[in-house]
This record gives sequence, C-alpha cells and structure tokens, in this order.
Amino acid sequence: MKRLILVAAQTAALALSACASTTESNTGRTATEQLLLARAADRAAEGLILPIAQGSRIFVDDVYFRVDSGAYAVSAIRSALSDAGYRLSTDRNQADAVFEIRAGALSLEQMRRVVGLPEMRVPINENLNVVSLPELSVYSRRDRIGVAEFSGFLYDARTGAPLGAVSPMIGRYRIRSHKALMIVGWGQQSANPGERDPGSSWKEF
Repeated sequence: MKRLILVAAQTAALALSACASTTESNTGRTATEQLLLARAADRAAEGLILPIAQGSRIFVDDVYFRVDSGAYAVSAIRSALSDAGYRLSTDRNQADAVFEIRAGALSLEQMRRVVGLPEMRVPINENLNVVSLPELSVYSRRDRIGVAEFSGFLYDARTGAPLGAVSPMIGRYRIRSHKALMIVGWGQQSANPGERDPGSSWKEF
C-alpha cells in the first residue's frame, strides 16, 4: 500500500510539473516591415493613368519587375489600372497595348536620432575583437519608412510601336516612435493591419 501511495504521489508530481511549448515560424520580414512595403506600393500605384483611351485592353508585363514583395506591388498596379477604367488582359496577343513595368525601389529605410551616446562597437585589442556598448540616451527617435518607386512604358501589342511612358510613381509610408531615458516610449511603434467592416468588404464597380 505504501508503495502504491508513493507511485501515485510521484505520478501526480510529474503531472503538476509538466510544461507546454509552442512553435513559431519566422519569415524573412516582420509583419510591420511587410505592411510598410505594402502600403508604400499602394500609394505609389494610386491614381495611375496611362496615355491611352479608357476601356482599352492592357497586358501588364512584369518580366523585369524583380524586387522583394514584387507580386503585391504588381497586383497594386493592376488594381489601379482597373480602377482607372482599363480592361486587364491575361494574353498579350489579345491586348490593345502592353504596359511594361519596372521597379526603381521597393525597400525599407530606417533613421535613428539620438540625444546622448548611441550604441557603439569598440575594438579592444589588436586582433580587432570588439565589445558592444549599449545606448545611453536622454531622447531617441526612430523612423521606419517603406519606399516604392515604379515606372513603365506602353507600346502597341501588335506592332510594338511606342504609345507613351509613365513617369515614376512614388509612394512612402512612415511610422515614427520616440523614447525618453531609454524607458518611456510613445508614438507609433508598429504598422497595424487595416480594420475592415465585415458589412462593407465588397466594392462595386
């Protein structure tokens, strides 16, 4: 009986001391970085107009559009063309014109201003071993900016004759945060996903 009680007590102790763990997957960019790029791309493509009559069938050629998050940016351009009244074609042979697009930039910039001593890496010996010194600041400000620049040109789908060019489309999206005495923070810390009213998720054309 004593042995039975001992085994039961050990089993209970093991059950009480059990722990759980979760697994997280990490992508190449944080959610905030992805949103900064997406919103910059949306702003760059907003209001896009081509030098051709509305209602024309347009084939968007993205073969030279090779940047990170490029698929989202291409879709933003296609959406802007659709909003402007053009018809999108998936076959260049059935299109009136080909719009060849290229990306000048689709990336992130970061700027940090510090009142005090910024974080530094100081060499400590002749072998160039370094030690990191933490930031000692009274005030610091951090800007994270998504930057997008697209351009392109238009030509006749059958003859290849030039129809016009689109000047660079530029979009930026910035978030700014502040910190005092390395403790007190305020301002926008991250880019939040847009809120959607479930009752108005569709837009009619």
